[in-house]
Amino acid sequence: MVVEDEKDMAELIAMRLKREHYEVEVVHDGLTALNRIRADAPDLLLLDLMLPRLSGTELAAELRRDERIAHVPIIMLTARGETTDEVLGLGLGADDYITKPFSMSVLLARIAAVFRRADRAEGGD
Repeated sequence: MVVEDEKDMAELIAMRLKREHYEVEVVHDGLTALNRIRADAPDLLLLDLMLPRLSGTELAAELRRDERIAHVPIIMLTARGETTDEVLGLGLGADDYITKPFSMSVLLARIAAVFRRADRAEGGD
């Protein structure tokens, strides 16, 4: 799931992920994302921090508090590049933190890395 309020950016990310054979759902605000995640948890969340209705940091905190969905990996994608922002994001439970602008190749590599770690944690090969 891509949670990004900038529609052009969200569609660009979704298009590239679909080209790599990922199933992608795009949501443009934090509250809608939270409701959809609670209804059907995605395998991964690409999360912008500055969102309408519920910020990315609030959404991440909600996810980590709810044991039914706390396992969903989160990669934060944000224009906030200060060290304190990154520390906050990782402290809220993000599995990775990428600042905008970013390379799609780097994003894909980090997504693969998150899935590898998740697979190892589940005891997969």
